[in-house]
Amino acid sequence: MKKESFDWILNELPYADPFLFVDEILRVDEEGAEGSYRFKSDSDFYRGHFKNNPVTPGVLLTECCAQIGLVSLGIFLFGKETKLKTLSIGMSSSQMDYLLPVFPGERVRVVSELVYFRFQKLKCQVKMYNENDKLVCKGILAGMIGVANE
Repeated sequence: MKKESFDWILNELPYADPFLFVDEILRVDEEGAEGSYRFKSDSDFYRGHFKNNPVTPGVLLTECCAQIGLVSLGIFLFGKETKLKTLSIGMSSSQMDYLLPVFPGERVRVVSELVYFRFQKLKCQVKMYNENDKLVCKGILAGMIGVANE
């Protein structure tokens, strides 16, 4: 059985390096999304967070969860057939609990479950796991997604 490609979603993400925190979309459907990202060990933010003991900032863990679990899912829900000219996204709320650190070079996997999507507001429950399948952080993210068609 051929694995479905979600490259079309990656191409629609409104982010670019160094602020793209999605390497691969592993699964996406009407109920949620799953994807992965490896935090590059040479990323500039590690130089100062923390000196001599670099750790990925929580705000970037949240951003990674949002890009995979919220934005990628939103793009999917708008549909592959929709001709997206512009996608405007705004995070409206986040509530995250951080349980384990993520170190330079670590690969994480984000799993989201749809809570609701109505009136262009998307709310998801997200969980991030490390390479040992240990829960790194979890929470609820919500955002407004707007699309202007051609």
